[in-house]
Amino acid sequence: MAKRDYYDILGVAKGADADEIKKAYRKMAIKYHPDKNEGDKAAEDKFKEAAEAYEVLSSPEKRQRYDQFGHAANAHSANGGGGYGGGGMNMDDIFSQFGDIFGGGSPFEGFFGGGRQGGSASGRRVSRGSNLRIKVRLTLEEIANGAEKKIKVNKQISCKTCDGTGAKDKASFQTCKTCGGSGAVRRVTNTILGQMQTTSTCPTCNGEGSTILSKCTVCHGDGVTRGEETITINIPAGVSEGMQLSMGGKGNAAPRGGVPGDLIILIEEIPHETLKRDGNNVIYDLHVNFIDATLGTSVEVPTIDGKVKIKIDAGTQGGKILRLKSKGVPEVNSYRRGDQLVHINIWTPKALSREERELLEKLQDSPNFKPNPGKNEKSFFERMKEYFE
Repeated sequence: MAKRDYYDILGVAKGADADEIKKAYRKMAIKYHPDKNEGDKAAEDKFKEAAEAYEVLSSPEKRQRYDQFGHAANAHSANGGGGYGGGGMNMDDIFSQFGDIFGGGSPFEGFFGGGRQGGSASGRRVSRGSNLRIKVRLTLEEIANGAEKKIKVNKQISCKTCDGTGAKDKASFQTCKTCGGSGAVRRVTNTILGQMQTTSTCPTCNGEGSTILSKCTVCHGDGVTRGEETITINIPAGVSEGMQLSMGGKGNAAPRGGVPGDLIILIEEIPHETLKRDGNNVIYDLHVNFIDATLGTSVEVPTIDGKVKIKIDAGTQGGKILRLKSKGVPEVNSYRRGDQLVHINIWTPKALSREERELLEKLQDSPNFKPNPGKNEKSFFERMKEYFE
């Protein structure tokens, strides 16, 4: 089943600003909130669908990529790591990631029991690690064929001594006495309209539901330490300079067993020695001496896939463009591939021997050496127009 357009899901125009998108999401979240539609699978799916749309459209970078590539941008997530497509999001992800919608100060905090603080269905707060950004440099061949890269990343990792709990041992935890382990405290206020219930994060345990009696001596209670991880990144064919890929859960570890951040990979292209990329097409400048252009010849030209032999017809004019079908760069998530455009340049010698000059002077006044373009000869502007079409 085809995925719905994110703008249609939230009911906003493509040019909607950030406030309009946020208001639209709030409205959808209230309507399909799980606490309001308990046991309703359809409502839960719509709630997740709206969260996925908001995740993309609320981020300027993700929104720009979505506007450019549509849902195909979801596959820009390297190694299937989640990217920014919310299809794999669970409820904890949603409530943790959009704390400004569901957390403290939310306009519907308390209306649904106030049971979700920072993302956990039990009410306990789930911390989230920060995202990491790295650059990966790729050759034109790697871009055309896709690549697997193993990158060593220095980052926050889960403490191996305490398994990320932050405690010295299992006996070093105790249930928070303030919130009773729920991670949230509720207050009932009497107003002229009746009693109003509000919920806020427990100030004692900071929403975690438990407190640590004895901290881990390595991470000092944080649950994370500095370390290095080797990450395998599968880069799809067809990426381009400046494109960003995302690997969910490969960023910095979160304190005390929270949700890890994402790894954002920025693509950089290494310039090729002879080929130049133009979108999905590849351009090669071929220099041919005027004798070969006059008599015709066969020459080898480099391509992404290796050298190929092409035919230069007799009487080829300078500026002619030969198109090698499907010898360019593939589109991301598509079987379509660009072409290689071979631009013919007629090489004019700058230095001649006496014998060479005498031979040319004999031909100089020959009728066939007089410029006489026919009606079928395309001008430079016509060739450029044809090239860009």
